[in-house]
Amino acid sequence: MSRLNTVLIIGSAPDALVINNWDLSVFDNCIAINNAWRISDAWSHLIYPEDFPFNRLPDSPIEVHKKLITANEYVSQQNHFGGFVYAGGTMAFTAGYWALGALKPDLIAYVGCDMVYSSEKDKTNHFYGHGTADPLREDVTLQSLEAKSVRLMALAQSQNCAVVNLSMQPESRLMFPRMNVSEFSVQADLDGCLVRQSQLLNRDEVIKTLCAEKQLGYMVPSGRYWEHEAEFDRSKLREIDSMWLRSMIGSAPATLGN
Repeated sequence: MSRLNTVLIIGSAPDALVINNWDLSVFDNCIAINNAWRISDAWSHLIYPEDFPFNRLPDSPIEVHKKLITANEYVSQQNHFGGFVYAGGTMAFTAGYWALGALKPDLIAYVGCDMVYSSEKDKTNHFYGHGTADPLREDVTLQSLEAKSVRLMALAQSQNCAVVNLSMQPESRLMFPRMNVSEFSVQADLDGCLVRQSQLLNRDEVIKTLCAEKQLGYMVPSGRYWEHEAEFDRSKLREIDSMWLRSMIGSAPATLGN
């Protein structure tokens, strides 16, 4: 089997620290989101939004093989896949679409991005302590994180890319198939992952939903969709989310393996 082009996307949930126990050499690229670059020096790309505090970035100069990915890079890729309004305006999904377009991977794996937060205000919800749960903010594009994850999986499938979740947490807002990193080198054959992923998706429903998005026409080329939020019909976007959820066969993420 030839080596796959694989990408790991690392979020800031407490369990993301587990990557320090992994052999990250099995990934061609490791994309850290926001503060996640602090977890391990193995990251190849750091992706962050326009409002990310400058003092939280790595000290300059960074190593030549490491790249900082800003709106200058990710907005165009996001627009290629339909724009932020449909993709969901949080960096977990932005990182996935940027990787899909810029790195052209065979497989994208997520860790530390389950977006499940404790209701206890003093409970640690990020690896560095308590932080703002960005995906849970009031945002017209984030009415269903589950639907947005199905959309990413469907768009990845169209590019012959599989998406998996390496998290060992019992709950996740991501609907991607689960995979254990210990099985990665054994099971990460492209055909097998894509077949399993395709079995989760109703192709006709995917096409119908993409057509509905196009007909609605909510595109903000600048990427700053929040400046136009008054123009968006929340109920229509909620129906688009419902269509994405209906396009997934079954109600729970599948598990790769036996």
